[in-house]
Amino acid sequence: MPWKECSAVEERLRFIARRLDGESMTELCREFGISRKTGYKIFDRYKDHGLQALSDRSRRPVRYANQLPQQLEAAIVQAKRDKPHWGARKIRELLVRRLPGDVRVPANSTIHAVLDRNGLAGRQRPRRNRATGTPLSAGTAPNDLWCADFKGEFRLGNARYCYPLTVSDHASRYLLLSLRSP
Repeated sequence: MPWKECSAVEERLRFIARRLDGESMTELCREFGISRKTGYKIFDRYKDHGLQALSDRSRRPVRYANQLPQQLEAAIVQAKRDKPHWGARKIRELLVRRLPGDVRVPANSTIHAVLDRNGLAGRQRPRRNRATGTPLSAGTAPNDLWCADFKGEFRLGNARYCYPLTVSDHASRYLLLSLRSP
């Protein structure tokens, strides 16, 4: 009988009752569609804690690996409230100076995440629009518009610099002239 036909607690209770009647763990686990490891875990929990152990358990972790201690998070928030114009970098430096040497001070990104979580992180100002060049005129026919391109500079084998320049027709992209300085 698979687990999903009735509640999980009832299924665990049936499993335990049949195990207590002497059925083998391997056969029970095969019939209930669970691994032997899971079967032993259910049975051991029942032996240790009784019927309360058969109820569903929370899957929420007991501890979060990268969670900051509450005191440290409170110190970060308090530092920001004391100095509202300070950012994560300055707050981190303050914590480095104030906290004992055995306390590991979090990274700037973690401090910023704490400030953001508490609504204290200032948003970055939007970037100003940068200047844009003048758009090219529309050359519709050959020889209506010529384009000159300066290609930069590079050093030749004889240690002199070369400044290449090309002139092309915009409509046909035909190369009219290519100059190199001596």
